[in-house]
Amino acid sequence: MARVTLSTIARQIGLSKFAVSRALSGKSGVSEETRRRVLEIAGELGYERPTPRPDMPTLGVIFHDMDLINSELHMLVQNGVQAESQRLGYRVAMRWTHLPDEIEALIAGCAGVLMVGPHEQTSLDRAYGLGKPIVRMSWLGPLEPVDQVSGTDHEAGSAVANYLLDLGHRSIVYVHGTPGYRGRIERFYGMREVLEKRNDVVFEEVRFADGERFAVIYEQMVSRDVAPTALFCAHDGLGVTVISELLRLGIKIPEDVSVVGFGDFSSAMQISPSLTTVNLHGTHMGAASVRLLDDRIGGRISPDVHMRILIAGQIVERNSSGPAPSR
Repeated sequence: MARVTLSTIARQIGLSKFAVSRALSGKSGVSEETRRRVLEIAGELGYERPTPRPDMPTLGVIFHDMDLINSELHMLVQNGVQAESQRLGYRVAMRWTHLPDEIEALIAGCAGVLMVGPHEQTSLDRAYGLGKPIVRMSWLGPLEPVDQVSGTDHEAGSAVANYLLDLGHRSIVYVHGTPGYRGRIERFYGMREVLEKRNDVVFEEVRFADGERFAVIYEQMVSRDVAPTALFCAHDGLGVTVISELLRLGIKIPEDVSVVGFGDFSSAMQISPSLTTVNLHGTHMGAASVRLLDDRIGGRISPDVHMRILIAGQIVERNSSGPAPSR
């Protein structure tokens, strides 16, 4: 008889194996009804939970606990790490902290570690000093001698620029929101790289801080005779805000203005019209990090070679984007 796995249960109940894993392990992210149903099916199928070997090595995952903006991405990364670690035979120890002492203590007991988010240099220096394999999932310094797994922010900006050009848009604005985040800046650079070569395109960037109203910013642009037909927002949450405020102004989306976000998080589907966006494969980023750590632990990569692994996203076209209006 074939062994019953998470995938077996997932197929039986119509869920992802990551949802099944969370339900069986008692973690958050699934409803109590779903958890009850998963446990019921698992029992009926005779599923036996794997028992960790006493000698099983541990991989650490440290999320910066103040990086709330990317919480949904981090959930996907966690799912990828857990699934791939189980496949390769590792335990997983996770912490949400920014404290150097806690970070150092966790890494000391691990075979390798993934550090996610904008950790302070003091924490990084102490982590590197332990000599354990480390993968970073955040922005690095130029040629920083550490492994990295990330998305493709610059490429995403360029791809969205080409997408909007193909729809006929020639007045395009990049909406930063709160400035200072490196990934958002790279998306802007990628878009600018494409649009600055075009003599027929008007391209601007808009920055506004938390607490400011985008409607006010938009009306200021219009008063300067800037009439954008497309807006690329630095992240989905910002895209939802922009759509909401434009609709309040009586602007039709996408008939008058197209809006594109970044991330493909749940908020993109919770607004009407639904948000065109660029997806981030957080689950695959987590899994790739584990494979890279496994290669380091196994000595399959020269210590003098530092890896950069990019997981490319795709544009997910929904109802908030369309052809440029004729004006």
